[in-house]
Amino acid sequence: MTDQITRPPEPWRQRLIRTLLYGRNVDRSAKARARVGLAIIAFSLVYAVIGGRLVMFAVNGDGHGTRRTASQDATATARPDILDRNGMILATDVKTPSLFGEPRRIIDKDEAIELLTATLPDVDAGEVRDRLSSRKGFVWLKREITQQQQKDIYRLGIPGIGFLRENKRVYPSGPVVSHLIGHVNIDNQGIAGIEKWLDSNGLADLHRAGFATDRQQEPVQLAVDLRVEHALRDELLKAKEKFKAKAAAGLVSDVNTGEIIAMVSVPDYDPNNPREANDPTRINRLTTGVFEMGSTFKSLTLAMALDSGRANINTLYDARAPLVYGKFKIHDTHNLGRSVPMWEVFTESSNVGAARVALSMGVEAHKAFLRKLGQLSRLRTELPESAEPLVPKRWGELNTITIAFGHGMAVAPLQAVMGINALVNGGKLIPPTFLKRSREEALQVAKQVVKPETSVSLRYMMRLNAEKGTARKADVKGYYIGGKTGTSEKVVNGRYSKKQVLNSFTAIMPADNPQYQLLIMLDEPQPLPETHGFITSGWNAVPTGGKVIERIAPLLGMVPRFDLPPSDRLILAASRESR
Repeated sequence: MTDQITRPPEPWRQRLIRTLLYGRNVDRSAKARARVGLAIIAFSLVYAVIGGRLVMFAVNGDGHGTRRTASQDATATARPDILDRNGMILATDVKTPSLFGEPRRIIDKDEAIELLTATLPDVDAGEVRDRLSSRKGFVWLKREITQQQQKDIYRLGIPGIGFLRENKRVYPSGPVVSHLIGHVNIDNQGIAGIEKWLDSNGLADLHRAGFATDRQQEPVQLAVDLRVEHALRDELLKAKEKFKAKAAAGLVSDVNTGEIIAMVSVPDYDPNNPREANDPTRINRLTTGVFEMGSTFKSLTLAMALDSGRANINTLYDARAPLVYGKFKIHDTHNLGRSVPMWEVFTESSNVGAARVALSMGVEAHKAFLRKLGQLSRLRTELPESAEPLVPKRWGELNTITIAFGHGMAVAPLQAVMGINALVNGGKLIPPTFLKRSREEALQVAKQVVKPETSVSLRYMMRLNAEKGTARKADVKGYYIGGKTGTSEKVVNGRYSKKQVLNSFTAIMPADNPQYQLLIMLDEPQPLPETHGFITSGWNAVPTGGKVIERIAPLLGMVPRFDLPPSDRLILAASRESR
């Protein structure tokens, strides 16, 4: 007799569930289908919950998620350091805390507003209230707060108030290079100067693509020398104050590479406080302004005649009396009363002589020469701020007469510097740049616009002008400079004013083998007892240029030379020997 195995009775709960699901008579296939159905129902419920949460996030937003996004955006605005040619930092990023709120997490908004405004008295209570009363998950309350402010707010322990670390742009040199560097907005986006150029040349695209989120970016090195910049700005500020000028500006360029070694326009502004840039008196007069450059333009006029082969430095021009053209009379500051050679037209800065030089070439030749030297179209550089030259719409002989001595046509000073660079560096027109550039790189973009012998003659006349002409007060011993002065009367109420002038002085150093050009500008200088009541360039811009040269020449590595032969032997004779 075999033992019969008896199974324990099925619990009533299990029996009930089985009956409800399958019924009393069920097979294995029915059980399988039922299990699949249960699995489908379970997964459907899970996906429904997930979908509901996604809809809630889309409608209401998520404070933590928004916080993370804001943090990423702040990091994405990191910018590369900007350095001068010697590696000195001109612009860099520092980490700084910013205050944000999450309105949906704040328990007592009135208390939060009261505490925050007491800690940050410079914030607007109404604006804070509006932001914290919104239904947003994330709002900025104050960007770029101090470490102490962060500590004070942290101790308040307000729920829904937090901090994010952002990149803040700082400029260690303050206003010294403001017009060159430019500045950024609160989101660290460049809006002026080199800063804006960086964004328009790929940095903004890298930010959007998420490839510039850290500080591992290569620094940008400029051509500017901070030491030269400091010296130039210091002397311009002194001159502006001494001569009670409305403004002053200066520029140092490498004539063989087109590099801008220094650029100053005062009044300037502090890029750490960019609101100052909104003042219209603080514009960069060297690139965004256009001016009638006065007698410095005679360099271009005389070079035109020399380059044509129809004249040389000894060609005579009639300066016995004022030049009458219709109802207009062109006269010199001091009537020469005789015919003078070209070199004396230059050293005496004769308006009559320059006008006759231009007339001898003709209107079309004059226009063509200025166009060849880049004076008739807008100059484009790395700086986004540039001005279109003001050129006569109908250019006749009278326009050629006045433009010959720097009136009746206005250009950006940097544009004029580019043209004179070409006249003294052997005849090569090189686009100016604010970035470092080698001589080899410069030759790749250079364009031969005048003959080398034209360049030699112009260098000779500029040196002669420093020896015994209008640039004598800038002749710093040992550096063999050459130069040309310019005094242009400003248009006031539709007429040229003799009391409101723009003075300029351009110098090359050394004159026998130019390496650098210096431009000095003084806007509306006033007469002084030491200037004997004169306001012309030779009494203010020229001595200012001499003081600048004394300070910057050693910084530029120029070795002083003494006991040099006269310019006709050192410059002209050397030129003849090289041919």
